[in-house]
Amino acid sequence: MDVVSIIAEDKIKRAYSDGEFNHLPGKGKPLVLEDLSHIPEHLRMSYKMLKNAGMMQEADELKKEMMTIEQLIASTQNEAEKLKLTNRLNEKMIRFNQLMEKRTVSSNSSAFKQYQQQIHNKLW
Repeated sequence: MDVVSIIAEDKIKRAYSDGEFNHLPGKGKPLVLEDLSHIPEHLRMSYKMLKNAGMMQEADELKKEMMTIEQLIASTQNEAEKLKLTNRLNEKMIRFNQLMEKRTVSSNSSAFKQYQQQIHNKLW
């Protein structure tokens, strides 16, 4: 351990023994952990920033719903039900595409468009 780690540990132990952690919000409650396993590690911080800014909520919900509907389509044997689910999936995909188009920034720069395409490929 380096000196900084030892000092930090000492300060944490002293604060704990002085009772400074006794009245923290959420004490005694379980942590609410977010499942980010579907997002590549190198994109998780960007994802969290966009989500905290309110940019990913609707898109996230739509993607989850589309995945669920796709799983239902794959597992059902009833053709009428498959058709109904396929129609719902198409509606969700249209809404998702509209949402993505609305977020697109227009620019005449070819460099910007190339960069935008690279970002899009990494995220989706």
